[in-house]
Order: sequence, then C-alpha cells, then structure tokens
Amino acid sequence: MVPQEMAQQRLDQVVASLYPQYSRSQLQKWIRAGKVLVDDKVLKPKERLIGGERLAVFPQAEVRTDSVPEPMLLDIVHEDDDLLVINKPAGLVVHPAAGNWSGTLVNALLHHDPQLETLPRAGIVHRLDKDTTGLLVVARTLEAHQELVRQLARRTVSREYLALVIRPVVAGGTIEAPVGRHHVDRKRMAVTEAGKPAITHYRIEERFRHHTLLRVALETGRTHQIRVHMSHRQMPIVGDPVYGGRSRVPAGISEALRETLRAFPRQALHATALGLVHPATGEEVWWERELPQDMENLLLALRVETAEV
Repeated sequence: MVPQEMAQQRLDQVVASLYPQYSRSQLQKWIRAGKVLVDDKVLKPKERLIGGERLAVFPQAEVRTDSVPEPMLLDIVHEDDDLLVINKPAGLVVHPAAGNWSGTLVNALLHHDPQLETLPRAGIVHRLDKDTTGLLVVARTLEAHQELVRQLARRTVSREYLALVIRPVVAGGTIEAPVGRHHVDRKRMAVTEAGKPAITHYRIEERFRHHTLLRVALETGRTHQIRVHMSHRQMPIVGDPVYGGRSRVPAGISEALRETLRAFPRQALHATALGLVHPATGEEVWWERELPQDMENLLLALRVETAEV
C-alpha cells in the first residue's frame, strides 16, 4: 500500500523509497518491463500516485556485471539451500564502491556461490560497516531474498549488537530519533528531523570504571544507526573515527589502558546475534557469535583497570 504521505510523488520515486534494497536503475527497468503493478496496472515511471494504491513488485533475476568472483576465506556460521550466515571480520567491506572495487564480501560470495550473481546485491539484504564485526545473512534464492526483505520491513528480524561506549551508563533505555544525511557532510549520518524514523534499544551488559558494554537491539536499520544514536546520547562507541569516539580517552586512567584504547583500530561494535523466520521452512532460527579477539582483549584491559580502583 502506498503511504498517503507519498501522494503526488512519481512512481519511480515511491518505489525507490519503499524498496531501497534494489538499485534505482534496476527498479526503473522493472517498471518499464511491467514488473511493477499499481492496482494491477502497469504505469510509466514518471506517473504520479495519489496514495493508497496497492503496489506489487516482481523482482527478476539478473546477472551481475559489476563484481568479479574472488577466492576469500569466509567464516560461514550456517549454510543451506536458501541462506548463508556469515561472521564478518573487521576490515571487510560488504559492497563494492569507489575505492573498494575488489576484496569485498560480494566478491567472496560470488566465488563461493556463482548463482548469487543473479540476485540483487548478491543476496545481501542488510549490511555491516567495514570495521563492524559479526553476523550477516545472505539469501541464496530470489524467493528467500524477497521474504527476508519483507521480514526486515516488518521489523521481525532480530539483530543484537555488543557496543563498548565511552561513558558509565546508569541504566538501559530506548533511543527514538530520526536518522538521515548530515546537512553539511553528506558522507556522514546524523539525527535530523528530515531523517527516517530510527529506534534503538539498549541494556547494560557489563560496567567498567569509565566505560560500559551495552547489548543493543535494532528495531529499525538505518545507515550507521547505532553509532549515530550512541553519539547523540553522548556515549560514543570506543574507536569510532566518524562519530566522536576515537580520540576521546577518559582522564585518570592508567598509561597502559590509555595506550590500549588509542591503539584500538576500529569502532568497538559487534553484531553478536541474529534471529529470523527461515524463508523456506517457516522455522524460527537464531545464531550467536562471541566477541572477536580484539574486543575481548580490550575488555580484559578495562576489567583490570576497574578491579584496581
């Protein structure tokens, strides 16, 4: 159903907003090919909608030409005919883009399963930042891809993260603040009234002298959502070079901990748990992965400092 707030927008604009997992050029092709129906009718991309129409998109498998398969070692947590679940390491870019046309997760996936070249974004339905570690699901069929996209849209996919923040947090809570492009630096995201609704829940996992390890659950999945929301609440993630965490070292800590924090090379954020309904079996499935060694080492240093107080 086309939301009323999208009245008077062009069909291609509405479809691009409602189906961000597909590229604009791909959606344009499907509209022109009659694979997008508005109240069971085929419209032109520039025709304007009035709101309330029934919208149906029928994705078509299409061979990718922008990425080359590359052999890479993948930490595969789960694999069946419909799904792959990957434990992504730090430093691995998910999608090819300017400056990273090779060596990405997409390149690795296309080598692991060449059939993924027929799926949008090689089957990837959500992403993790380059330096965020943890669980990421990949669809292996068009049907599985469509179902996972629907689950994400319905907010029924469970995604939990562990985030180490620079602040002694007193209690858990919820952050509900819209996230969109920064009005000056377009490469960054920010809390802004012009952004899309974003909801982040968090609770305390472990307390330290000047830091807190939080377990964070996403209700929505905006770009950089956790990093932006934590920074917005004045508790930025340790090591985050974009949203204020990297250069911030609390006063009064030992020199050893100071050096450990300064040497940590990335944001201390790990996608630790993932739950969804299996698109083929209808079964509720759940995966978890412990923290990577670099975050474990950082927590050990924080425990030593806290115990000495």
